[in-house]
Amino acid sequence: MENALQHFRRARLDQAADALRRNNFQARVTDTAEEARQVVLSTIIPSLDPAPRIVSWGGSMSLAATGLMDDLRGSDMEAINGFDKSLPYEENIERRRQALLSDLYFTGTNAVTEAGQLVNLDMIGNRVAAMTFGPRHVVVVAGYNKLTPTLDEAMCRTKDLAAPPNAMRLDKKTPCVKTARCEDCSSPDRICNMWTIHEKCFPKGRIHVVLVNQDLGL
Repeated sequence: MENALQHFRRARLDQAADALRRNNFQARVTDTAEEARQVVLSTIIPSLDPAPRIVSWGGSMSLAATGLMDDLRGSDMEAINGFDKSLPYEENIERRRQALLSDLYFTGTNAVTEAGQLVNLDMIGNRVAAMTFGPRHVVVVAGYNKLTPTLDEAMCRTKDLAAPPNAMRLDKKTPCVKTARCEDCSSPDRICNMWTIHEKCFPKGRIHVVLVNQDLGL
């Protein structure tokens, strides 16, 4: 039964990868987070031209699950870490601004549609800004749980299934922390402020999407 489920999920991810490629993304499917890590390190990064010198990343539980951030911090590339808990908030914000001019940027995504769209909702916008423009190359890591049949379902997934637990994880003072559902609030701590929908990738091939046949992140 487990093998049948894995085969089913893999087939769905393969179809989504085909749709992403038709939309000018580069897309790969892996079975595990570790395999995704190896693909990034041994295939994607070496293929980039010119070779990236500066790397950065957005906040992403999916990315963290691969262990890639440790690899990036220990690489020959200059790493801009905008999430250093030892630094003041203002300095991390400045680093996130600098990250928008990195050569290579890593992030997760809130949802991937079966039509090959990427859907995201951000608090301050650093992650979606980098995905849209700035870094020369972007690598997106997404687990099977991020796959949705339609754009509407992707947006519902983001608001109803991803945002409330993320607000809890980040210890935000928002109504959804108490009710476990989006209240479309006006809290100063609201994390749902900026939508982006990547219908297609431009320039072609700038964004590499690695789909993983495991549930990763929220």
